[in-house]
Amino acid sequence: METILLLAPLVGSIICGFGWKFIGEQAAMVTATGLLILSALLSWIVFLSHDGVTETIPLLTWIESGSLFTEWAIRMDRLTATMLIVITTVSALVHVYSFGYMDHDPQWKEGEVYKPRFFAYLSFFTFAMLMLVTADNLLQLFFGWEGVGVASYLLIGFYWRKPSAGAAAMKAFIANRVGDFGFLLGIFAIFYVTDTIQLQTIFEMAPEIAETELSFLWTTWNAAELIAFLLFIGAMGKSAQLGLHVWLPDAMEGPTPVSALIHAATMVTAGVFLVCRMSPIMEFAPSAMGFVVVIGAASAFVAATIGLVQNDIKRVIAYSTMSQLGYMFVAAGLGAYSVAMFHLLTHAFFKAQLFLGAGSVIHAMHHEQDMRNYGGLKDKIPYTFWAMMIGTLAITGVGIPLLYIGFPVGFAGFISKDAIIEVAYVGNTGAFWILVVAAAMTSFYSWRLMFLTFYGKPRGDKHTHEHAHESPMNMVAPLGVLAVGSVLAGMVFYGPYFGSQEKVDKFFGISEAEYAVNDLVPLGAAHAAGEGAEEAHPRHQEPGQGAIFVGPENHVIHEAHLVPKWVKVSPFLAMLLGLGTAYMFYIRKPELPGIWARNAGAAYQFIFNKWYFDEIYDYVFVRSAKWLGRFLWKRGDGTVIDGSINGLAMGIVPFFTKALSKAQSGYIFTYAFAMVIGIVILITWTTIGAGN
Repeated sequence: METILLLAPLVGSIICGFGWKFIGEQAAMVTATGLLILSALLSWIVFLSHDGVTETIPLLTWIESGSLFTEWAIRMDRLTATMLIVITTVSALVHVYSFGYMDHDPQWKEGEVYKPRFFAYLSFFTFAMLMLVTADNLLQLFFGWEGVGVASYLLIGFYWRKPSAGAAAMKAFIANRVGDFGFLLGIFAIFYVTDTIQLQTIFEMAPEIAETELSFLWTTWNAAELIAFLLFIGAMGKSAQLGLHVWLPDAMEGPTPVSALIHAATMVTAGVFLVCRMSPIMEFAPSAMGFVVVIGAASAFVAATIGLVQNDIKRVIAYSTMSQLGYMFVAAGLGAYSVAMFHLLTHAFFKAQLFLGAGSVIHAMHHEQDMRNYGGLKDKIPYTFWAMMIGTLAITGVGIPLLYIGFPVGFAGFISKDAIIEVAYVGNTGAFWILVVAAAMTSFYSWRLMFLTFYGKPRGDKHTHEHAHESPMNMVAPLGVLAVGSVLAGMVFYGPYFGSQEKVDKFFGISEAEYAVNDLVPLGAAHAAGEGAEEAHPRHQEPGQGAIFVGPENHVIHEAHLVPKWVKVSPFLAMLLGLGTAYMFYIRKPELPGIWARNAGAAYQFIFNKWYFDEIYDYVFVRSAKWLGRFLWKRGDGTVIDGSINGLAMGIVPFFTKALSKAQSGYIFTYAFAMVIGIVILITWTTIGAGN
């Protein structure tokens, strides 16, 4: 079953890429979509039937070289199973959605094969992502990692006639190569220390790695700290964290289904998955984990500020993605890996829904993406409106704070995001306040999107508004499926991912962990109030046992359940603050945004220009690289090589060539004369040598 769900997208990609000539475009696309649906169904069967025990399924022998032995195998555990349902579900829905969206795309050209190529890229992307999350060794993981990068390059630059799309694809590819270089160094360091790239062996050797010293960049490092840091650099690139995030908004040049697939649930979550997968090493690297928390919190905050003032509907959601990924990294950096995966799972549903809903709006508005030209669309496209409303309720955090009830009630994002904020309060107070402020800003820009798009008076082109219409059923149906996940995922999966530590351990296959006290803290009123709760006791878990590793002194999940009431309420209050402000700005007094923007002056421009990251990078890296290239061209090649070396060579070489050519005259007396001269020189040399 696992082999079928892994290889089905690859078969679909091959059929769409090469077989469409024999079976036709429509049949090829239907086949690829059907195989993705099959893969999604099998993924859910695997997820629901998995017992939490780690299993390795070998497929074939890959590399044997010296001490290196690598199989292509599937590592099946709870982390893998979680990622399988996320990837295949979103991908299958994107495939179905693409039938309607791409059929009405104005950039299809007569006589040019677009549709099969697009579906082939989608399926290949899915296969590469599945290779990544099922990897049993670092080489296989890196193969999937790079495959995802190639597929994203092809999908972002799919509109190859648009220069901006090509530039965005190149930007994404190059920015990710920076992170990938760090990832490669991390892999090399692991192999240098352990002499293996097998994940299970690496995990079991984690305590030894933590006691090893490495020389790197003229100094000595703790091996676990250095490896964890280098691996996170790779995660930063793929997950668009602050510093390596500049490719993410430009990637919106790709078709909207691509945005939903890449930036909602799959490629950008690869970094979060990597940190959680390598938890046995991360737990022995507290300094590197602190760096993860700092970057995650900073990413959440910076992206939220930029999202406040964006006007392109897809870019608002893109910066929202970067911000939510920051939340996940904060949780992972604090050791709450299951909570990070919990938010990854819920985020997949509501963010894919928002992206596909935005595509439906763009489709209705004849591919207009500026929200300032929307307005009054609620009654024009009611299904899309309610789908995006559910997604907005999920991302902003609407629900009942878990105070006096023993179970969570609310939309998916409310429950999983609250869990991260509670974990942050326990592990890092600064990160906690940053995430609460980011939650308020998330609420503001999300409701701003809803109010500008669906409420108020129609703006922009009158003809476009008059002809706005609901999307076809093959676009609306995936929104309905995602809406179910946006509503229920948080409540359904709360226990396994954020219940008691013992419940989380059992779900992730750590069934043999030893506890000083079995039932640490029961959920309920006393639990929420912190009254009558027992203290957390150390538990023993061997690295490599279970899908994640939590050190014996890591009580963050246990302590997160004991936070004060006001901490549990704070995300909900932040949501109300953002909602109220957005309502005042865009419904009650629509003139306020313009007034505030003018009064803010330089601060507004700073945020509107995305903190000038692109300009700084252009000045520091792009211009300096161009200057160096011009210098080597003009001075190095032109002046030194062409002007001096080549000039000298063109004088000396012809002279000797001409002189030597005269010796090759073809006359016998010339060669006889040369022989006589040689004999005279030889006799003279011999005579002088004998005299000495």
